[in-house]
Amino acid sequence: MISRVKITDKAKAIIDILSTEHGELMFHQSGGCCDGSSPMCFSKGELLIDQNDIWLGSIHGCDFYMSHDQFEYWKHTQLTIDVVPGRGASFSLEIPMGIRFVTKSRIYSEEEMKELSPVYTGEKTL
Repeated sequence: MISRVKITDKAKAIIDILSTEHGELMFHQSGGCCDGSSPMCFSKGELLIDQNDIWLGSIHGCDFYMSHDQFEYWKHTQLTIDVVPGRGASFSLEIPMGIRFVTKSRIYSEEEMKELSPVYTGEKTL
C-alpha cells in the first residue's frame, strides 16, 4: 500500500516537542481562506471531525484529516508534511515557535493509483 500522507524528519521533531506540551495531536489540511491550504496541528479532539472529513492516514502517531470537498481536488496527490521558518496565519500549535507546517505534494503515477491506501469517513471507506 502506498500512503497518502507522509512526513519529514524535521516535522517529526516538531511533533515530538508539541506532543510533550499538548499531549496527543491531530492534523487537518486547511481548505483555504485565511490559512491558505496549510496543514493545521491541534490537540487531539480540539477540532471536531464529522462525516464531511476524510481520514487520510497517520503521520508520526497523529491522525490526518481533510474535508471531503478538498479531497476531491487532492485525491491524486501524495502529501508530505514539512516545517519551514515563518509564521502562519492560523491557530495551529506550532505558530508560537516561529515556524509553520507546510504541505508539499506530488501526483501519483498510474501504477501507484492502483496501490493507494484506503481513506475513511465516519461512515464508509472510499
